[in-house]
Amino acid sequence: MLAFSSKEDRYTFASHLQGACLSQSMFEILKFQDPSNDRIYFEQSVPYNKRGYYEKGFGLLDKAVEIDPKMHLGYRGYMKLRFLRDFKGALEDLDRLDSLTPGVVDTPWGEDIDFLRGEAYFGLENYEKSKFYFKRSIENQGEDWADIQAFVYTGLSELELGNREQAKNHFDQALNQSKYTVEAHIGLARIYLENAELKKSKFHLDKAEEYFSYKRNDPYNEYLNEVYKDDLSLLKNFEA
Repeated sequence: MLAFSSKEDRYTFASHLQGACLSQSMFEILKFQDPSNDRIYFEQSVPYNKRGYYEKGFGLLDKAVEIDPKMHLGYRGYMKLRFLRDFKGALEDLDRLDSLTPGVVDTPWGEDIDFLRGEAYFGLENYEKSKFYFKRSIENQGEDWADIQAFVYTGLSELELGNREQAKNHFDQALNQSKYTVEAHIGLARIYLENAELKKSKFHLDKAEEYFSYKRNDPYNEYLNEVYKDDLSLLKNFEA
């Protein structure tokens, strides 16, 4: 019976029923029994944050960070970046994590820390710093293994800085990794349209439309560089 189970078994039970009333009740009991266990606060926070109850979710997550910052700072920084759009707060957490792990390239929630820092600076419209961190992310992972969106974001940063040729090179790099990179096709279409190279612009717009189902997408949040059908329509109207 659950009443006679070990704390570890109760923790496993509560984690598997994530978000259910019984699960939350079990976590409350576990916190009373083992108040210094960071995993309990972390697991209890997850369903609240998934459902957008950030005040409750981050209150629990903050406690997990307080107990074991090295374990949970990366996830909190990731959540601040992707879900709250708290770019400065995300950078504070990611930079602090980096300082706690010298000589290690951290991967918060499975993503390169410099990629996430690049996104945060992109959100702050600090394009010099965003391209610096995206380039460093590519170096961390190696060109063949880097996130394709690191090339796209570097191109977008260069484009915002008025460096069309450099932007074009990075979009081309993304397409060398995968011809299905919709965001790179749209970036190149913009550049060629601005250069009045309409045939090349149309080629990349057509490819973006053909491969649109491959675009970067997440059911829980909108990416900073997410593209939409309206983006294609707008560029096509400029071509006409």
